[in-house]
Amino acid sequence: MKKNVLVIAAFAIVLMFTNEMSAQKFADLDKSPMDGASYPSSYKVSDKLVKVIYSRPQLKGRAVSKLAPNDKVWRTGANEAAEITFYKDVMFGGKAVKSGTYTLFTIPSDGDWTVILSTAKNVWGSYFYKEGEDVVRVKGTVSKSEESIEAFSIAFDGEEMNAKMYLGWGNTIVTVPVKG
Repeated sequence: MKKNVLVIAAFAIVLMFTNEMSAQKFADLDKSPMDGASYPSSYKVSDKLVKVIYSRPQLKGRAVSKLAPNDKVWRTGANEAAEITFYKDVMFGGKAVKSGTYTLFTIPSDGDWTVILSTAKNVWGSYFYKEGEDVVRVKGTVSKSEESIEAFSIAFDGEEMNAKMYLGWGNTIVTVPVKG
């Protein structure tokens, strides 16, 4: 009899937790989903030079200049400001940067963009950006894409430990060299 009561009690506890687990609410896909890019890009390569974690806003009929206004510091994506990690000391846009994790800000313009590495961490947007936290500012060379890029994107390519980071959105592509 005691054995049956214990089995029934255990079964009731399992049912109670099962109901709570199935009642869990999961968020819908974010309107600007988080993504990442790295160099080398193959997931099979553990010896990375650089990795960026960022969110991907979409144009949805809007102009890039509305979402990332010229001459204003931009979070380089959506939601939290993008984070860039260098696994080795690098030359970023021709300037020396120590290995570590930085926040990636940009200042869009009609010409070349300013690309900023900052010591700020866990930053929402660029609302609390402080120039005094800059590690380096470099020029990102702007070129035009033949096809419009709907979702803001970051990509890398290169050879050995010499890469180029590309920021693409709308018809704008911003390029910054990264050398390990």
